[in-house]
Amino acid sequence: MGISFNAASLLNGNGIDVNEVVSEMQSASSGQLDLWQQQQATLQTQASDLTSINSDLSNLATAVQALTDPLGAFSAVTASSSLPAVVTATASSSATAGNHTVVVSSLASSGTVYTAPLADANTSFLTSGATSGDIQLQVGGSSGTTYDLPITAGSNDTISTLATYINQQSQANNWGVAASVLTDASGSRLSISSQATGTTGALAITSNNTNLSFETPVGGTNATFTVDGIPFSSTTNTVTDAIPGVTLNLVSTYSGQVQVAVSPDTSQVTNAISNFVSAYNTVIGDLNNQFAINPSTNSQGPLGSDPSLSDLQTSLLSDVAYSVTGNSGGFVNLGSLGINMQDDGTLSIDAETLSNAIANNPSAVQSFFQDATSGFATNFNNDLNNLTDPTQGPLYLDLTQNQAEQTDLSNQISDFQDQLATQKQSLIQEFSSVNASLEEYPFLLQEVLSQLGTTSPTSSNTSPATGSSTSGSSSSGS
Repeated sequence: MGISFNAASLLNGNGIDVNEVVSEMQSASSGQLDLWQQQQATLQTQASDLTSINSDLSNLATAVQALTDPLGAFSAVTASSSLPAVVTATASSSATAGNHTVVVSSLASSGTVYTAPLADANTSFLTSGATSGDIQLQVGGSSGTTYDLPITAGSNDTISTLATYINQQSQANNWGVAASVLTDASGSRLSISSQATGTTGALAITSNNTNLSFETPVGGTNATFTVDGIPFSSTTNTVTDAIPGVTLNLVSTYSGQVQVAVSPDTSQVTNAISNFVSAYNTVIGDLNNQFAINPSTNSQGPLGSDPSLSDLQTSLLSDVAYSVTGNSGGFVNLGSLGINMQDDGTLSIDAETLSNAIANNPSAVQSFFQDATSGFATNFNNDLNNLTDPTQGPLYLDLTQNQAEQTDLSNQISDFQDQLATQKQSLIQEFSSVNASLEEYPFLLQEVLSQLGTTSPTSSNTSPATGSSTSGSSSSGS
């Protein structure tokens, strides 16, 4: 659109709006800037989508790697107990499948020694007239360590202060005992308990010249049990060496037998396969969204024309259709495990078929995924290593090119904006000079006419003023 001026108004000294004129002159150039900025926004959207798809592809690679790990889900085992109230069990990957019979005769207990009741927990227990005394506590049975408890009147000669003293010494010197005062209807008693179970926690009072009377120690015994008829003794109720790779937790004694079964952990295999299917479907969904036609715009997604995405889709569809040969269990492809491809390229799981395959022939399922030369996951993993390569992977290459294009475009935009800014200042300077002349015109004309002795025409402008817009339609000029 051209710039229009009212000639009569210009000659009356109203001038022009310099900023508006300059803005109008530069408006055509700004169209190129708008185009570049739109291209920049498109590149940024494409980069964001590429990054998201690449992240999902990396997650798929991780899920496939889990299916190739010989020490992963397929080697996982679980242990179960027929009577969890008596024995519970957990298994590590080193455990061997099998059934075991456990009989728990006794549990490991911590040692305790306590006094006969006293009427008052805060009365001295030293013998009459004595100002000191001594008690010796043995921890760990007859071959354990004996600790000396020197008693001083006014310091630790009541069971309340003695309990505090014992706890302080135990914490400072690692005695492994805890003391407390127990009060009931019969009075108050000092109780000393071991913090360890089994014979290592057995307690005894080996010397005492005070008025305290200690009852016979209790506890401090080992757990006794048998596994498959073999007798065991343990200082704790958590046993790790009776069944290789299995930890037994003895909960209570029981006169009968408890069956502990060690078997493959099929749930971990199922979860690993489900994670793979979910990760694969996410990537296929990403690609489908780019290729789908938007009915409102009749166009594909920002990356719909990217050949790298088409190649990626073809590669993934080929990988999931892969078949192996020579599997003794009859599992030759995902479909034979109940994992079927749907019309949109995603996968669905027939849970019953997959569960039966894993439960009935776990080794054949493992071979299908992990065979060193023809395993499904082995093949898929090799392909994904190429697709997710941080330097040569197709999406990484796309991102690198995209970032280079964004950088070039940003430089062009910056340079062009600098040019427009320089041009603007030049135009403002030029038209400001023109505007000043236009505003001064009536006064120059009046001066000329005055010198000629001619009456000047009436002017609506009484003094020079900053130019204002005078665009109109009575006359026009460029």
